[in-house]
Amino acid sequence: MEKKYDYLIVGSGLFGSIFAYEAKKRGKNCLIVEKRNHIGGNIYCENINGINVHKYGAHIFHTSNRKVWDYVNQFAEFNNYVNSPVAVYKDELYNLPFNMNTFSKMWGIKTPAEAKEIIEKQKAEFNIENPQNLEEQALSLIGKDVYEKLVKGYTEKQWGRSCTELPASIIRRLPVRYIYDNNYFNDRWQGIPIGGYNQIIEKMLDGIDVLLETSYADYVKENDISGMKVVYTGNIDEYFDYKLGALQYRTVRFETEVMPDVDNYQGNAVVNYTEREVPYTRIIEHKHFEFSDVPGTVISKEFSSEWSVGIEPYYPINNEENNALYKKYEVLAEEEKNIIFGGRLGKYQYYDMDKVIEAALNAVEKEF
Repeated sequence: MEKKYDYLIVGSGLFGSIFAYEAKKRGKNCLIVEKRNHIGGNIYCENINGINVHKYGAHIFHTSNRKVWDYVNQFAEFNNYVNSPVAVYKDELYNLPFNMNTFSKMWGIKTPAEAKEIIEKQKAEFNIENPQNLEEQALSLIGKDVYEKLVKGYTEKQWGRSCTELPASIIRRLPVRYIYDNNYFNDRWQGIPIGGYNQIIEKMLDGIDVLLETSYADYVKENDISGMKVVYTGNIDEYFDYKLGALQYRTVRFETEVMPDVDNYQGNAVVNYTEREVPYTRIIEHKHFEFSDVPGTVISKEFSSEWSVGIEPYYPINNEENNALYKKYEVLAEEEKNIIFGGRLGKYQYYDMDKVIEAALNAVEKEF
């Protein structure tokens, strides 16, 4: 007899996998359909020569939510990796986020008072009271030098638009620290799962049926889903056949290079390239996430580019136009009686991993 499922879950990323895991604990049968040829969504790691390569970009877990931290630690042990990116501008190296190491290198100063004086003086030169775009917002927050060297080029590459065309809201707050601290995140807990992220999803989906290389559209063409509730983590506009128009995203292209004869390429896991003229935004050296000493290394260059329907979406462009369109799709979603929309694509939000876990657990609590 054909197996009966209570839930059809579209996508095997964190949101879908957590929902499936929790539903199974409550005695429900779940089927996951996944359009890729592997589970895990964007946190999937590909093992290359003993190095866990973050196939869809760097994923560094961080949270201040104790409940989320305890939850994810059921499935993996985390190391003590602390994200401390380095920025390259021409022949200069700077620490991120903006802190006293950054300011000391940029201006040859030592004290927080000196740094504040320079930044306040540069802000006063522009005297911007009501920033109308990202450039004005940045200048009003950190002044000309930091903006031109570390913000402008990187941001324009990331979004494919001039900073004067981007909304101020993107950087309403920039992390500026007047201490010598390169820890990028303020969160209480952070790290990388020892052995990579795949084990987390594999444990969550143990005993749950998964169909790989199967889209939601393909599955519903061939199968009756009338008895199932759907958990949908794909693009919300795609679910509705783009009938109100397509939401906009930026996408990322990765150029991954295996270097068997190089043990340490750049000395840091994350190095940003902030010049507009350098075509990639950053280089990831994956072995440094897990303090690996295996021979050789693997690097990935990230290129941000325009998105169109059919390409993998990464960053929602949450400007006024797109947010207004999403609200219209949200109204349609609320009219759907038997479907839960969730995750980055289902909610048209850029979520950190801890926020996805939080949202999935909230959805589970609401459902059960």
